[in-house]
Amino acid sequence: MKLLTHFMLIGALAFAGASHAQDYKRIASAGGDITEIIYALGAGDQVIAVDSTSGFPETVKDKAQIGYVRGLSAEGVLSIAPDLLIGADDMGPPNVIDNLRAANLDVAVAPLGHGADRVVTKIKFVGETLGLQSRADDLIADYSAKMAALADQVGALETKPKVLFILSMRDGAPIVGGAETSAHDIIELAGGVNVGQDFTGWKPMNSEALIAANPDVIVMSASHAENMGDDSAVLGRADVKLTNAGKSARLVKMDAMLLLGFGPRTPIAVAELMHHIHPHTH
Repeated sequence: MKLLTHFMLIGALAFAGASHAQDYKRIASAGGDITEIIYALGAGDQVIAVDSTSGFPETVKDKAQIGYVRGLSAEGVLSIAPDLLIGADDMGPPNVIDNLRAANLDVAVAPLGHGADRVVTKIKFVGETLGLQSRADDLIADYSAKMAALADQVGALETKPKVLFILSMRDGAPIVGGAETSAHDIIELAGGVNVGQDFTGWKPMNSEALIAANPDVIVMSASHAENMGDDSAVLGRADVKLTNAGKSARLVKMDAMLLLGFGPRTPIAVAELMHHIHPHTH
């Protein structure tokens, strides 16, 4: 019995140590979606550094920088002496993550997810990592209620416009969002039909395919649209001019992280995109 008590005590101490380990004070966050969730859970004060995709809330811009989420350097991260590196599912490169773990830094990488449910998965992950499960449950309930209300609105729509998401231009060809991309998911959630759904991932679309797809609306991130110049850089293209979107000059520009990040602000993104592609909805 004494032996059993001894092991129970050791187990209790180990559990206490594990829960204490979640009390991070110097968090480095890589991935704008993960950073937003940390702040939404009220743990923003524990963040000391963020990556270049983290731009919301505004106060993150005052934090130290650790570079791009997929291109971190072990030296850069370790130089700010974090007690946790937490990041999006594509945080990397993998060898840097391995090196950081070998240096005894706690590293937490978000699990993969699909569609609107990926936000719930991420919130759970951050909540568990930081020991904030109760706040995470509240945030998930709020998010889920908002998304359910938006789904009801989409269900009541009589039409579903054809939407093309252009990520960027490469050698004059638009790189567009196919199935299994964040662009595809947000278009569907907002009551549109992704004209790129017959292929997967991000692919270049030639003029013939773009004309045949005949989108009613073209959506881009505001920053990429700005890099290309004014709207005529897209709407003035010979192939786009032959589409419904070109003829009616329907080009929607939205903040990239809001639109594609799939974080706590996704209900705002869905509502805004829905308003743009269904201008008569409120």
